[in-house]
Amino acid sequence: MKPLAKFCGAFFLTVAASLLVLPQFAASPWQQMSSMERAAAAADEPTPAFHAKPPQDVLPTTMEASLFPDIQTFNAYLLASRIKKVLYQQPCYCHCDRSQGHGSLLDCYVSRHATGCDICQREDFYAYEQTHKGKTPTQIREGIIGGEWQKVDTAKYAKNYLPPRNARAN
Repeated sequence: MKPLAKFCGAFFLTVAASLLVLPQFAASPWQQMSSMERAAAAADEPTPAFHAKPPQDVLPTTMEASLFPDIQTFNAYLLASRIKKVLYQQPCYCHCDRSQGHGSLLDCYVSRHATGCDICQREDFYAYEQTHKGKTPTQIREGIIGGEWQKVDTAKYAKNYLPPRNARAN
């Protein structure tokens, strides 16, 4: 009886260990890719959800930047609050339209989604920079679809907190 007990114990330990390892291999290839690898692979896929025209109704409020102690995340949410109408018209190449039902890049900033997403933050910084260069939301969208957001240097947004602005431009 003792050899059977040892066998059963070893069997159950093996099963338990494999269950701990299994989730690593059960994840889809998409989930195992880095954010930049996903973005490169997405170039061959359809454009994620966005709104082609400016909003007709009041837009939802982005999460308050002060909730995030990380400087880059704070800055991403602060800038998103300033360009909501632009973000409403942009796709998000992390494909949160599929995984979270988002309708545009703005939805990433109405929730906590953008806190851990390098793609969302780079697209936000790109949209903000292009807005201040006088580009239209359509021109910005063309740049995002073309992958120009990948060239954004996030280091400058991770160094210093951007100052809040009294009047927000939506």
